[in-house]
Amino acid sequence: MFHGDNLKFLRGINSGTVHLIATDPPFKKDKDFHATHDSLASGARFSDRWKWDIDVHPDWVDAIQDDQPSVWQVIEAAKVAYGDNMAAFLCWLGVRLLEMHRVLREDGSIYLHIDHTAHAWVKALMDAIFGRDNFRNSITWKRTNGGKGSQHQPKRWGTHTDTLLFYAKSNTTKLMPYDTDLSEEAIAKKFPKLTPDGRRYNTATPLFCQPSQGSRPNLCFEWRGFKNPHPSGWRLSKARLEEEYAAGRIVIEGDRIERRKYADEYEGAPMSDLWVDIQLALGSERTGYPTQKPIALYERIIKASSNPGDIVLDPFAGCATTPVAAERLGRQWIGMDLWDGAHDMVLKRLQSEGLAVDGQSDGQLLTFGDVHYSTAPPIRSDDNSVAAPDLKLKRRRTREPEGPRMTRAAMKQTLIDDEGMVCQGCYREFDDPLYLELDHNLPRSDGGANHIDNRVLLCGPCNRIKSNTLTLTGLRQRNIKLGRMR
Repeated sequence: MFHGDNLKFLRGINSGTVHLIATDPPFKKDKDFHATHDSLASGARFSDRWKWDIDVHPDWVDAIQDDQPSVWQVIEAAKVAYGDNMAAFLCWLGVRLLEMHRVLREDGSIYLHIDHTAHAWVKALMDAIFGRDNFRNSITWKRTNGGKGSQHQPKRWGTHTDTLLFYAKSNTTKLMPYDTDLSEEAIAKKFPKLTPDGRRYNTATPLFCQPSQGSRPNLCFEWRGFKNPHPSGWRLSKARLEEEYAAGRIVIEGDRIERRKYADEYEGAPMSDLWVDIQLALGSERTGYPTQKPIALYERIIKASSNPGDIVLDPFAGCATTPVAAERLGRQWIGMDLWDGAHDMVLKRLQSEGLAVDGQSDGQLLTFGDVHYSTAPPIRSDDNSVAAPDLKLKRRRTREPEGPRMTRAAMKQTLIDDEGMVCQGCYREFDDPLYLELDHNLPRSDGGANHIDNRVLLCGPCNRIKSNTLTLTGLRQRNIKLGRMR
């Protein structure tokens, strides 16, 4: 459990090590949240208000502009269409999402909880970071049956849903979207028949296509003395019929044939992207934390997108719903939060679940050992690669004049005055400065700074290639091939 700003902790995690991120960040509600004074979370509070000149660090802006142009375009669009406050929220969230993308394994996935306030902008932001092809679902969770609004003069429909944006890291990400929480009563109802040895089954799955499906000549044949009574044919090929028969799922008794599904082979009902069966945290589960989510909601996510022993990360752990759900399901977990009571909360909730030894102040768990608490970030042991590595370029250095720190516009003009309007990637000369963009020469991870002596001018195509982490050699070979080398 890390206590403090999650950005420094995220930056300390090795790349490609986390299996699943399930998190509930601020929603950009422009309001303050407080826990009830007589609850477990008494004293918990946070502000969900955002200001560009207060909440955005200049280094974040430089990093996004230089290394993630598509992310910056989303932020700029929000600034124009919605205002500086939404842009500030997206910039603050964006630098953290970039790190979350980096720490995810290639077969990992992320679920980000959001509501209508900033849903559209956060969706665009995640498209830019994770890739729109890696968007899987926008899951709608019906959290309550009520909604705000005037009873006599309503101005809008009642609001009682949240959204979970589900993204994969790559095509290797697996999902097991089944509802496996079925009681014995529900199983007995779904599989009402019994074999002589007591095995439950049903015959709800048909063997033949329906006439409405049209004629299927390739599926019209005789099999084991049975002719298809419908012109549409069998639902399965001969080979598949034999497989099902050998497995005992097709049973022939005299002149009767039936297809069976057995309860002991049932994985659960396939889930859709509309979740209406999970209520808000109530009763003993309720801690009083102002934005608490139910354990059942995050258990469903963790079951579907991770395996026992996997690492689950929640950078906005709050009252520890994700850590508790992960611990209950036998996953390893990492929680991060600014709230001073987050560590005590996770211990109390784990103890209430019987997952921690009562009276142990160090929170020794029965499953994975200690809950480690730290205010210092972890130390990376990988190659310390950043979310978007910079292209290394060689050029003569321009020194920054004495005086106040230069703006980006002033840096660009100084470089043009010193070197001319020449791209330092393909060395093409331009007649208009609009074709050139300011970028880093030496990556900050390698000791580079944000000053002019670490800046370079690139044209748009070279900047995009640089963002795709091509080497200078590859970039030059590409331009030689296109006849662009001077």
